[in-house]
Amino acid sequence: MEVQEAVGAAIANEDKIIYKDSTYELVSKVSYLIGVPRHIFENEHEAPQMEVFERLEADKAARIIRHLSIIRTAIERNFRHINSAMRIDYRTILSMPEYVPADSLHQLSADGINFIKKSSTKLVHHVIEINRLISDRINNCKKLFPLWISWDYIKDLFIMPNGLKEEGTRQAAYLYYANRSYYPYQVYINWVPQDEGNVLYNDKKFAVLLYQWHNDYFREFSKVSDVSSYVKGSIYEYIEGSEKTVVVVDCENSDPYKLCAVLRNLDYKYTQKISSIILFDDIHTASAWRILEDFTKIPVEHILIERVKESKSLVDIKLTARACQEHYINKVDSFIIVSSDSDYWGLISSLPDARFLMMIEHEKSGPDLKAALVNTGIFYCYIDDFYSGNADELKFGALIKEMYRYIDSAVHLNVNEMFSAALKATRIEMSDAEKKQFMAQHIRTMQMSIAPDGEVVIEFKNK
Repeated sequence: MEVQEAVGAAIANEDKIIYKDSTYELVSKVSYLIGVPRHIFENEHEAPQMEVFERLEADKAARIIRHLSIIRTAIERNFRHINSAMRIDYRTILSMPEYVPADSLHQLSADGINFIKKSSTKLVHHVIEINRLISDRINNCKKLFPLWISWDYIKDLFIMPNGLKEEGTRQAAYLYYANRSYYPYQVYINWVPQDEGNVLYNDKKFAVLLYQWHNDYFREFSKVSDVSSYVKGSIYEYIEGSEKTVVVVDCENSDPYKLCAVLRNLDYKYTQKISSIILFDDIHTASAWRILEDFTKIPVEHILIERVKESKSLVDIKLTARACQEHYINKVDSFIIVSSDSDYWGLISSLPDARFLMMIEHEKSGPDLKAALVNTGIFYCYIDDFYSGNADELKFGALIKEMYRYIDSAVHLNVNEMFSAALKATRIEMSDAEKKQFMAQHIRTMQMSIAPDGEVVIEFKNK
């Protein structure tokens, strides 16, 4: 027993080292769907999280999968007892709350799901019907997960291999019974069970293992981890110690989605003390900067800088000049510079009375800049270390906004003008009543379709 406890402690300690600073969004959602007991969520200091439980509890599609999974696990765990009661005592699983949770049965009934069929004379038939329902409905939960995680890999956890046949359910039961202690919280999932510790320890560990189980590699670590509490604490301390703080952003040498991740993962108690964000944007940089202000409550000033020469950007010069103006005229004493360009060392060294904090990116920042910052005691952090798993909203917003801009520039169609031009060209005369009827019947019912090559076709429905 002492050896097992020592091994368990070693695994837990290794998890804390390797998978530190992780998030818990993925594992909380998976835990809910596979049927991890509610009391596990109630421990607020570790995964899974109660906030996610409550969010998914309000989602009918998620609720159905959860309770089907709970009943499937209950049957797998107590198969011999339930089967015996059905054969010898002629009881149904509806009358066995000691083995099959009545709450789950009632909730499924309330959600319009009944897996108990008159033709189900054997317990295995219930398992098969549950497997069929899960297989038919699991895709309804795809919307709960972000695009950067493989849905097929997550979906596979719920699909019992050959689960619509008695042989498949028998093999799954053998595997579960032989390795029950390895299953997360002893809840059934489809996997090759092995001693991995708690596979639902946090998002980083789960994502790595999930991809390994499919002979793949997970690489999007910023999506499943957040920057350390030390880094966040240092940023908060910097803002707290400032009279007036401004964020200046070199859009040429920064990523809008990563900066958005930073802003969304910092405590608003501190970020509300930032006076403004000033974006210095070259005409060639990403259009996503235009919508940054939609995703932060901090005032954003967007300065678009044209080039004198096509090969020479003036962003660094304009940014430096504006920073000096903010310091000497607007009394800004503290700057957060978002850029991985070493050109700004000149600005930092020329304003000895100002305070600076640098936000840089791993791949874009060289050793010379970092060494200079360390030697002068200027704190810096990496914006790509902040949790970015919730950046999809910004990316989709940028795409939609840019597509609207494209549509506005490519399509100029007024149906009233089109109708008038057609009447004039055809020399057809219509009364006002006829025009109104034609407009309602043919023009207002126009439909748009997209051809396989991407071309947009507008057709009249009632030709």
